[in-house]
Amino acid sequence: MKKLFVFLFSLILSVVFSTSASAYDVKIDGIYYNLISKGKTAAVTSGEEEYSGEVVIPSSITVEGQEYTVTSIGKSAFYSCSGLTSVTIPNSVTSIGKHAFSGCKGLTSLAIPNSVTSIGDNAFYSCSGLTSVTIPNSVTSIGSSAFQYCSGLTSVTIPNSVTSIGDYAFADCSGLTSVTIPNSVTSIGSYAFAYCSGLTSITIPNSVTSIGDGAFEYCSSMTSVTIPNSVTSIGDFAFSGCSGLEDIIIVNNMFVHLPETYYGHYSIPENISEIIGGAFLSCSGLTSITIPNSVTSIGNHAFYGCSGLTSITIPNSVTSIETCAFYSCIGLTSITIPNSVTSIESSAFYNCSGLTSVTIPNSVTSIRSQAFYKCSGLTSVTIPNSVTSIGYGAFESCSGLTSVTIGNSVESIEDGAFASCSRLENLYCYAEKVPSTDGTAFEGSDIEYSTLHVLGSSLSSYKTTAPWSGFGTIKALEGTEVETKKCEKPVISYNNGELSFTCATEGVEYISKINSDDFNSFYTQLIQLSGCYNISVTATKAGYDNSDVATAKLYWLPTSDIGTNINTAKTRGVVIQSAGGFITLSGLDTNERVDFFTVDGVALGSATATDGTATFSAKS
Repeated sequence: MKKLFVFLFSLILSVVFSTSASAYDVKIDGIYYNLISKGKTAAVTSGEEEYSGEVVIPSSITVEGQEYTVTSIGKSAFYSCSGLTSVTIPNSVTSIGKHAFSGCKGLTSLAIPNSVTSIGDNAFYSCSGLTSVTIPNSVTSIGSSAFQYCSGLTSVTIPNSVTSIGDYAFADCSGLTSVTIPNSVTSIGSYAFAYCSGLTSITIPNSVTSIGDGAFEYCSSMTSVTIPNSVTSIGDFAFSGCSGLEDIIIVNNMFVHLPETYYGHYSIPENISEIIGGAFLSCSGLTSITIPNSVTSIGNHAFYGCSGLTSITIPNSVTSIETCAFYSCIGLTSITIPNSVTSIESSAFYNCSGLTSVTIPNSVTSIRSQAFYKCSGLTSVTIPNSVTSIGYGAFESCSGLTSVTIGNSVESIEDGAFASCSRLENLYCYAEKVPSTDGTAFEGSDIEYSTLHVLGSSLSSYKTTAPWSGFGTIKALEGTEVETKKCEKPVISYNNGELSFTCATEGVEYISKINSDDFNSFYTQLIQLSGCYNISVTATKAGYDNSDVATAKLYWLPTSDIGTNINTAKTRGVVIQSAGGFITLSGLDTNERVDFFTVDGVALGSATATDGTATFSAKS
């Protein structure tokens, strides 16, 4: 055991040593390098000690008599070296790796030589002390977040060699007041200049074809922007939060931006085919808008937070209402969705608390999650026959909803779709097959006090399937009641010591009950025996209603004087039943005569038994 421990300890030491030794290959004049022996090149890397002050990188180094050309600044080489003030990069370097200078807050200026062709992702991320940077003509791409959070940067010139500006490349450069984008750039990445609050204007060249999501989001000081006809796609929220923009931006039939400070009514031009996501974001002063027939889609968050919007007409040309399109439009009271729309996306009308009515057309096939969440003003809603699925929380917290109609094609209702609809009184569901439904679909809606109306043919299925079975009342929709047959009332007979039941309805089963007052415990000396059994029987059959209950009395009659010795008693049973004005006795002997009297002794008549049964009409 002792030898094993020593072996493991020495193994751990060797692993730790080899790991730390492999972090860099060589250190020369305070700079750490990794060597690539094949091409005799070297990459600047990090080591045990952080770089600080001024660092001058040589174009080449000599190791064991071999010369290595310094061609790159490796990944995270100067990462978070807050004491670093300047770096001289030689012409031999062709690439600056990811996070190479990330977090170097003390770095104030940097000259990138003409040899560099690429600037990696996050290369100068959060270099807040950097006030100027020259990007040479050799660079073809600027990586994602390359200069993000360089808050001290005031201006930047992007050379003609660059073809793409990465996502978040200059995001949050709050001190940036001007930027020149050359004709070589074809795409501006998502959020590339987002939150550049000091940027006042920008000209986008004719080479650019796409502007990413939120590319200039919250550039609040920007008063003008020029977008060329070359642009064919503009991402969602490209200019949202640009409160200083005075002009409405329309490019290639796309409506891009309306200033948040706009008040009153606005008519979108007739040639617009698409309303970009966030186009009217937080335009709280907008009260009404006219959308032309040319528009085919309303983008994500298009009218998000337009709290002053009271009315809107969506034309028949629109095919989709995207996510959060009318989110928190609390002033909107009613809306008609045209037959062209096929889907209502997630949170499309989320928290439209003023909405009292909505018309959903037969073209819609799905209502996505939380589409009408917290629309507390809605009192009733009709989901058309075209809809096959209702997403989770679609009508959750619609606290004013009293009536819901669900069409016949709905197959699934997801979690909490109608949860917390506390005033729900009636739910009309025309789906013949019970929709698959999560147990929380009606959670908190007090359905035990509500009525569920379903097709008569499906009544039993809903009554036995949770959570539908939790409704206080479940009944057939008017006009769909299923007419059920009823079993005929059975006939009770007695013969040769055996009771028998017969029914005109074939294939029935009998549920019978027999009791007697004599079947009790007594605590007295004298007991009066009745000698009578009370018989009741019901006929039942699947698909039929149960019959009316047939009743009879079975009397045990003495056949001789039994005197005082009960052991010598001889009795026979006679069943008496009354129905429809006739009195029937069974258990008699053939040709036996029975006389009938009233309770006060008046003779009514007599009947003679045939096959053990005598029948007397009490009507005469």
